[in-house]
Amino acid sequence: MRSPVPDYLEEVLEALREDRDGQVAGYIPELAAADPERLGIAITTALGRTYVAGDADVEFSIQSISKPFAYAAALMDRGAGTVLDAVGVEPSGEAFNELSLEQDTRRPKNPMINAGAITVHSLLVGEAASPAERVERARSFFSRLAGRELRVDEAVCASELDAAHRNLALAHMLRSYGILTGDVPAVVEGYTRQCSILVTVRDLSVMAATLATGGVQPVTGEQVIDPSTARQVMAIMAAAGMYDGAGDWLVRVGIPAKSGVAGGMVGVLPDLVGVGTFSPRLDRQGNSHRGGRLFERLSQDMGMHLFAANGSRLDAARATTAEGTTAVALEGVVQLTAATEMLDLLETSDPATAVLLDLERVHTVTELGRRMLLEGLRRIRLDGRGAALRDPRGVLPEPDLGDGTFPDIVG
Repeated sequence: MRSPVPDYLEEVLEALREDRDGQVAGYIPELAAADPERLGIAITTALGRTYVAGDADVEFSIQSISKPFAYAAALMDRGAGTVLDAVGVEPSGEAFNELSLEQDTRRPKNPMINAGAITVHSLLVGEAASPAERVERARSFFSRLAGRELRVDEAVCASELDAAHRNLALAHMLRSYGILTGDVPAVVEGYTRQCSILVTVRDLSVMAATLATGGVQPVTGEQVIDPSTARQVMAIMAAAGMYDGAGDWLVRVGIPAKSGVAGGMVGVLPDLVGVGTFSPRLDRQGNSHRGGRLFERLSQDMGMHLFAANGSRLDAARATTAEGTTAVALEGVVQLTAATEMLDLLETSDPATAVLLDLERVHTVTELGRRMLLEGLRRIRLDGRGAALRDPRGVLPEPDLGDGTFPDIVG
């Protein structure tokens, strides 16, 4: 059987092919020469399955889509404290190439605008890193996220450097405030090389899916980003990834996203999917026009809005009583909702029965869920009732009840 997902993606592309609103980025000669008819999409699930349609294997420069991923690398290289001392986390409400500094600290307001991204690039590797080391850190890190070796497009880089006057001005202002240190032209060149790395929509979807999984590259299984960093990056994308249109985007589309002036866009939904699109014509805010419409369709058709309730709270736990045992079965991800439902079921269960906690259909237990499950079993034991655990997948390893004792393990 052929999966219907690629057919759906092709259908969505076909519906937008005649939409020719917007213009390519004319201020950079190499980007001005892009084929405006290019159109591609890829989605990668959190389990590593990728579906593509259109120009999915056409390479283009990553541009500002590099910002969230470089931010992740800087957080891991230098620590959250050092990065936050240099770059804030608030939406700017201004265009991507405005200075947008905090009045008191003079920090750039966030890492998604150019001033913040240039500062982030300067933090890569370490304080004594060379320009070449910072660029290689970005290139190799992006390659691990994508699952293949990526390269810098030298022609795009040279073309952008010829028009880098505004970024140089931003960087010199940052240097004057002590936010940026070192050789300003070298930092701007390094940042430009970072933005000139070539990717496809297939690459972008896998890179975004790595954020969605909490930093685990879903194809290779490598933990590329630590979970707290992935969470912070996704939060910044939601708040500021679409520049001065971020609020409208979050309300209308509801997918944390980032755009690039070459026409690429990337989006992510935690635990679910990463999305990459490509269409070179840009809207007035510098975002891909058809790319934005593609994301709107996905949000509407596939229920991808971050704040749309999907009913996953229902049937989180079920209890049955037979032959002197109350069996409480959970499934899926055990976090606050499922764990509290389990505790309520135990509280109202027949006090004359033993309890069996059945995790056979559970694939993940959060740390909060773990604490709540074990505390429930501990209290059952304190009540003088039997406490048993069925966990064939080993999702609750070392189930110490907090006093050195363990529930009975059953097959």
